[in-house]
Amino acid sequence: MDEELSALHKTNTWDLVPLPPGKSVVGCRWVYKIKTNSDGSIERYKARLVAKGYSQQYGMDYEETFAPVAKMTTIRTLIAVASIRQWHISQLDVKNAFLNGDLQEEVYMAPPPGISYDSGYVCKLKKALYGLKQAPRASFEKFSIVISSLGFVSSSHDSTFFIKCTDAGRIILSLYVDDMIITGDDIDDISVLKTELARRFEMKDLGYFRYFLGIEVAYSPRGYLLSQSKYVADILERARLTDNKIVDTPIEVNARYSSSDGLPLIDPTLYHTIVESLVYLTITRPDIAYAVHIVSQFIASPTTVHWAAVLRILRYLRGTVFQSLLLPSISSLELRAYSDADHGSDPTDRKSVTGSVSF
Repeated sequence: MDEELSALHKTNTWDLVPLPPGKSVVGCRWVYKIKTNSDGSIERYKARLVAKGYSQQYGMDYEETFAPVAKMTTIRTLIAVASIRQWHISQLDVKNAFLNGDLQEEVYMAPPPGISYDSGYVCKLKKALYGLKQAPRASFEKFSIVISSLGFVSSSHDSTFFIKCTDAGRIILSLYVDDMIITGDDIDDISVLKTELARRFEMKDLGYFRYFLGIEVAYSPRGYLLSQSKYVADILERARLTDNKIVDTPIEVNARYSSSDGLPLIDPTLYHTIVESLVYLTITRPDIAYAVHIVSQFIASPTTVHWAAVLRILRYLRGTVFQSLLLPSISSLELRAYSDADHGSDPTDRKSVTGSVSF
């Protein structure tokens, strides 16, 4: 908490002022989290002061809120190209990323819990504190301005993907909120970029690309190996499976499910949580993509039969927990895509299911 408050004061996040007449106050709270490494060991304890943005009113203390985040397809493609070109990938973390954004609106916040201030005084925010509705947008706008001033151009296909062409080659940067990866063939300019970013923002250089958004990354001359084994273990623990069974396939052969199968689940919360987690897992596990597609169709009103299908996916994952996705260095950069559709297989509406894969 002391470290967080020190960062807030260092960035001049607020001014203590008397509350003006007619102005509303946004509350705040402390949020605590234990950050872990890819092997599950504790990296550090973290405390963050978060504004209660749900009490904000549109047009009064916030306007636009949309902020882009990197598409996982873009991240995976970047890694594939770096593997083929034999590029080194660096990973950086922007500390207190949202505090870099400047607020345009007047926002008043109650003083942090546990900190004594004069009665009647509130915090007039100057920076985009976590929890505010406009915080992601303000933070990304500030980063975009800085990175553009350094000669980078945003991709028209992904606003968080920045490219700079130099005499020695090119530099590619992708930003996901406060996680950043940098690669390219201009090693000297990449070093200059890191120095410049550290001067503009409080950064932490995490070194070689190893763990990103729950994805474990390993490198060898064969290419980059992407795995979500820790993420799989977390899903299995969350599902509270009581047996140790494993199966060879994520879905039964020729299985057909409809919304009328089985009895409705009394509490579908766990079903929603597990299926949403499985959707994210398909980033490195395309072998479960079809099965996850099927169970996702019944997210609105799942039944016991649909939950059994989810359990089968989990038992398949238990037996293949360390299966990884290799992006080989010997691939060509030729784009190839395939698609196929069955014919009217859905028993509910007789629509066809189309599958596709891109290399």
